[in-house]
Amino acid sequence: MPLLRPSGQTPGGQYRASAQRSAQGRLVHLRTTRVDPLNGSGRLYLKKMTAFLLLLLTLAPPLWRADGQGTGRGKTELPGRSSIYLGQQTGTWRPLVMTRADLTEVQSIKSTFKFRTFDPEGIVFYGDNKNGKEWFVLFIRDGVPEMQMKRDDIRVSVAGGPKLNDGKWHLIELSSQGSFVVLEVDGLKVLVVGLQSEETYAVITGHLRLALGGILIDRSRLIVQFQPEMDGCVRDGSWLNLTTPWETEVELRPCYRDIRPGSYFPGTGFAVFNASDFPMEAQENGLTIELWGDFGQMDGTILSIRAPGRALLLALAANNNTKEVVLTFGDNKITTPQSVGKIVLTFQKDFVQVLAGEEPSGPQRLPVGGEGQAGYLGTWREGRLAFGGLLGDGEDFVGTDHLTGCMEKIRVQERDLDLDLAAKHASVSSYSCPA
Repeated sequence: MPLLRPSGQTPGGQYRASAQRSAQGRLVHLRTTRVDPLNGSGRLYLKKMTAFLLLLLTLAPPLWRADGQGTGRGKTELPGRSSIYLGQQTGTWRPLVMTRADLTEVQSIKSTFKFRTFDPEGIVFYGDNKNGKEWFVLFIRDGVPEMQMKRDDIRVSVAGGPKLNDGKWHLIELSSQGSFVVLEVDGLKVLVVGLQSEETYAVITGHLRLALGGILIDRSRLIVQFQPEMDGCVRDGSWLNLTTPWETEVELRPCYRDIRPGSYFPGTGFAVFNASDFPMEAQENGLTIELWGDFGQMDGTILSIRAPGRALLLALAANNNTKEVVLTFGDNKITTPQSVGKIVLTFQKDFVQVLAGEEPSGPQRLPVGGEGQAGYLGTWREGRLAFGGLLGDGEDFVGTDHLTGCMEKIRVQERDLDLDLAAKHASVSSYSCPA
């Protein structure tokens, strides 16, 4: 099933949604393409054994120091120990914050920082020199830390250690110890990579480029492909003892003091999929969408389905004024109290079924027949499915009535839905809600 993330492992294949936008930033085309299955964590790839002392110097994170100090040029400077929320970009590998530093300023080959996330996959930080000819990236995949690095014609990828996506703060330390790179988590060594070479290298000069939340090379150069988006936070960092300030071109969102699992919609955007990515007609018992959460704390449209040039097919919305959740399907409406904690929608070719909470009367069905069935199935094949907002009737799909609240869980066919694979507004957090 596309766009779904099962517990524990990645499915045999995944699909990625990509969005083309107009100059005004409106969504004008949404395309979903299949990507290769991810390799299992714990594998070690060694192209050639060699020394990489210079590469170790890039083991530092975030920051963006542009020529001219950046101030007055749309960039904001940040101290190294700042708390940075990494999840405010979507659909891009561009770093959130960066800096440049002269190699002569590097006085330590150790970086430490605290890291917290519920997200199982995404970039933490990146560093390079020689304008990207030699690089390093730290990310997590399936919750496990991984490192990829390159020097000359040597490329290395290694994964291992405890799962970090438990929502707790973890102390991360990366250091060079002789011919080894060591990753420590909460004071325990979890990865040690040793390389040895007979080659002699000249003294290296120049600049390091350091980045958080993205990379500065083409992603095709990575050994193992992964999703870049990271719904996580970094704080209390010491990056090679550098004093160079970080810089960013965007207004940074704060890290929440406490978080809980879920997908958070702050009322400013939504996540959009192609409805055809969920093949209803191919399912013998229909397509099931489960929505979990405290609906009494939500306000706005939870789910909507619409195709260009067609009327709105379906909308599910929470209303804090009436304390109700209302499903609108064509001319029909079903109303349920906000006190329910789970709503299950089942889509079949000739009906839509709704089960709210543990209703003793059982599910309610809305039949689809005659001419209405052709329009229903056509919308499903050509339309969009949006979580967190009401789809408009144009090609740009500008949304309204955006949801404010936390969806604790979204499941399709009994598997968790990965919002990182949607065309998603940057304000939507895929894996965490404020507690």
